[in-house]
Amino acid sequence: MTDSAIVRRATRRPARSDRLWLVGGGLVALVALAPIFGLVFFAARGSGTLWPHLIANVLPVAARTTALLLLGVGILVTVIGISTAWLVTAYRFPGRRLFEWALLLPLSVPSYVMAYAYLDVVHPVGPLQTGLRNLFGITDPRGLPFPDIRSLGGAILLLGFILYPYVYLPVRALFVMQSASMLEASRTLGASRFRAFRTVALPLARPAVAVGVSLALMEALNDIGASEFLGVRTLTVAIYTTWVTRSSIEGAAQIALVMLAIVFALVVIERLGRRGMNYSGPRGNKPAMPQPLAGLAGLVATLLCAAPILFGFVVPASYLVVSAWRRVKLGGLPAELWIWTGNSLLFAAIAAILTVAIGLFLATAGRMSRRKTLHGLIRLSGIGYAIPGTVLAVGLLVPIAGLDNWIAELVKGIWGRSPGLILMSSGAALILAYCLRFMAISIGGIEAGFTRISPSIDMAAHSLGAGPARLMGGIHVPLLSPALAAAGLLVFVDCMKELPATLLLRPFNFETLATYVYGEAARGTYEDGAIAALVIVVIGMLPVALLARAGTRDRRRPVVG
Repeated sequence: MTDSAIVRRATRRPARSDRLWLVGGGLVALVALAPIFGLVFFAARGSGTLWPHLIANVLPVAARTTALLLLGVGILVTVIGISTAWLVTAYRFPGRRLFEWALLLPLSVPSYVMAYAYLDVVHPVGPLQTGLRNLFGITDPRGLPFPDIRSLGGAILLLGFILYPYVYLPVRALFVMQSASMLEASRTLGASRFRAFRTVALPLARPAVAVGVSLALMEALNDIGASEFLGVRTLTVAIYTTWVTRSSIEGAAQIALVMLAIVFALVVIERLGRRGMNYSGPRGNKPAMPQPLAGLAGLVATLLCAAPILFGFVVPASYLVVSAWRRVKLGGLPAELWIWTGNSLLFAAIAAILTVAIGLFLATAGRMSRRKTLHGLIRLSGIGYAIPGTVLAVGLLVPIAGLDNWIAELVKGIWGRSPGLILMSSGAALILAYCLRFMAISIGGIEAGFTRISPSIDMAAHSLGAGPARLMGGIHVPLLSPALAAAGLLVFVDCMKELPATLLLRPFNFETLATYVYGEAARGTYEDGAIAALVIVVIGMLPVALLARAGTRDRRRPVVG
């Protein structure tokens, strides 16, 4: 019996199970769409006299700045991501094995931590300019012309150096999959190595490039800490200041809808970028063997791969280590560091467990049912990943406030006393925002894990009388444990680093590591937040280790065919 026949038999489940999957998927998708409904509700109320001011003075500048930022970051991550991925895949040179995984390290550094670190490093009295002045014998602090990092160009450089792994990772995976025979065929026809790369390898990698660049641009659009600190007035910063400074949630919602249109445009561009391109390597064919690069060529390759690691990880991480050590020597550890760390760990852990549980339900529903409607609802459930954290927070206010008021009225009607805003004050709203924001990571990771479980196992379980619950708990969950752990870890670390939604939805007088670092930087005492920032970076290295291990395991897996 073929796998497709087994799948058809396995999916002939009772209509009651199908309805359960459909209702569950519909509820999750409805909650995922709630922020968009909330944005439309607030925007429709109008912002009075503020909207003309926003159109005349805020939106044009913010939209132009955002467009230039995305353009610059897009170019930088594309160049760095593709070039480093091709070098470590196609050539052998000193340090290549180290660069394979070290090029992922900038993923562990949040953008706001990067900005805070570089502001100190390149400050006129910072270590870089001081060292250069000493080297050239310059005594006047203003005698060394140095570009101002508090600029759009500075933001593009910093974001580019920490977001390029979003391109490097999928593009390198696709380069590794490409068959040696295709490249060898182009070489036998007289093509040089560069021409074989440009005309064969690169066009085949277009889907991975489109996915990676769109993810990097969404992260750049989501950024608020680095942009605000560098004085770059993007749409995200405009939303935050309109809500917090001008106290206009309606104006913030109107800007957020404009920003949401840009996000959907990015999604459409990403779909168009990989339209009609679905690469799969011929089974049994070996990947191309890396060619040796010796002498000057090897040295250039080493420097090209080392540069993004140096600027994207080594410099900010070294700054944090030195600053944290000085802070500890002067005043010891901050007394409340354990509270902030505990808050971050607790909320990230709760959000990760819930997100993985819901992702498991949806991924199982997609495997057990062939209904197109259900699969559409599953895709909608992951829409939060495409919505910046600031926009998500603004949109969630309407449904959460409505539910909070309903609960308060209900409790008051029963006990005669209102409990206040339970969801907002308890942090439930923040955990909901985390779950919606990172649901796509959970669904995607678990669906990838399901592809490694043969449908014949489901059929055998059904033939022995196992229902959906027993199949999930007794077979799927144990076999999926690596995928569940990986998805949970990725969601956990992303929640630890998340800043925009945390700033706007956290309970009163509630600090996490991210908000504490942001607060110290806003007060100009970011060296005091170095310890908290270092903790975030160290925890952020966990997914990097996981991704590096997964890449090594995939390369060691024998080719079957």
